[in-house]
Amino acid sequence: MRRLIVGAGAVGTELARLLLSRGEMVRLASTSGRAVPGTESLRLDAVDATALTAAAAGCRTIFLLVNPPYTTWPETLPPVVDAAIEAARRSGADLVMGGNLYAYGPVDGAMTERSPLASTEGKGMLRAELWRRAQAATLRGDVRAVEVRSSDYYGPTAGANAHLGTKFFGPLVASETARVTGDPLMPHSWSYIPDFAATLAAAADDERSWGRAWHVPSGEPRTMRDIAAETNIVAGSTGDLERVNPTLVALAKLVSPFLREVDAVRYEFERPYVLDASETELALQLRPTPWREALEATVEANLRARRRALR
Repeated sequence: MRRLIVGAGAVGTELARLLLSRGEMVRLASTSGRAVPGTESLRLDAVDATALTAAAAGCRTIFLLVNPPYTTWPETLPPVVDAAIEAARRSGADLVMGGNLYAYGPVDGAMTERSPLASTEGKGMLRAELWRRAQAATLRGDVRAVEVRSSDYYGPTAGANAHLGTKFFGPLVASETARVTGDPLMPHSWSYIPDFAATLAAAADDERSWGRAWHVPSGEPRTMRDIAAETNIVAGSTGDLERVNPTLVALAKLVSPFLREVDAVRYEFERPYVLDASETELALQLRPTPWREALEATVEANLRARRRALR
């Protein structure tokens, strides 16, 4: 069986490794042409429906996992999603889209797979609109599409832009201070990158998926303060956590388009942000990786990176 993955970031490369471990053939397409050993790597512009259709030839599934910078979403994401829908229609491949929780907006209580897409913030409304396009194409019978929604992700390959990425774990394992935006005492659901990949793979093979969304099983919510304390225990470090002064963020966003976009979804860290994936877990027979196991793998990756930097 052959699959096409569009996007060679942390999630796309993790999914490629998972599918390869199952004996499947994987084409990995990205603007960089980044290769993962064992895959067929392609350099491809994801807005080019013709090129995407050619790449999808003979593939059962197109996994759409592009993650452009926040500031470019309005220009880049609509043509990418439209091209993916068209490529799925022409090639006959199923379409599995990687998504997030922005479309729900601020929610009182947990977000479930059936929560309304009620965001009034720009990125959230855009994500909702793009999913509705794929869902409408499914209802018309043009394609078979599903979206897998993740909370903020973490893991050994999470980079600098992730809330629980190298800018969080790197200073902690070095016994330095990690600086975070938002309330570090607020409970928050976190999705482990390998669990995101596993959910994408399971969704692609389940006939109940088409026209609906699944959630990545993510375990109990945790505060950033608690995660920092556990990281110190695992790493044997004495790192600390400090919240960036909200006034400084307010000033910085006046000159930083990226910080303006981050600040627009600050509600994620000003109230409990809870992902409920119980429907997905039951239907797809998935469970989140045990927290301590996932944390230890993430901390070890950051320790290795520190040792390399000190050579």
